[in-house]
Amino acid sequence: MGPGVITIRPFRAADVGAAAAMEAACRPQPWTEETFESELSTEGRVYLVANNDELVGFAGAAIAGEEAHVTNLLVDPAMRRNGVGRRLMIALIKAAVAEGANDLTLEVAASDAATRSLHTSLGFVPAGARRGYYGDDDALVMRACDVDSEEYAERLR
Repeated sequence: MGPGVITIRPFRAADVGAAAAMEAACRPQPWTEETFESELSTEGRVYLVANNDELVGFAGAAIAGEEAHVTNLLVDPAMRRNGVGRRLMIALIKAAVAEGANDLTLEVAASDAATRSLHTSLGFVPAGARRGYYGDDDALVMRACDVDSEEYAERLR
């Protein structure tokens, strides 16, 4: 599957089944349909999908005041290394800023060099670690500050 024309749009209830199936295929502890439904119905959440006639990725964040936490980012393995994750993250950061966030945090698997590199390119820096967060893998906690600044906006262009 090639990248084709990919659009980023809000996550809809109709996307839950495809997102849960992608989670089940890609993650040892996947989110269920019920988890997605709960997240989508919770105030202060922003979820987006990447779509090219089918769901090829999604991302989400929980926003509380000036803080946002990236809760999920997943791209179909066949679509990785095509900029889909970067586009999702940029759109998610912009959506979080529009909701009032100026600082973002996330966890990334310590062994996932490609995703760590993506987040570093977007201005995230290491801020801590969580042992065993992903079962047999640790999480690196990363933070990006002042994402509502013009200087940070330049980084996203």
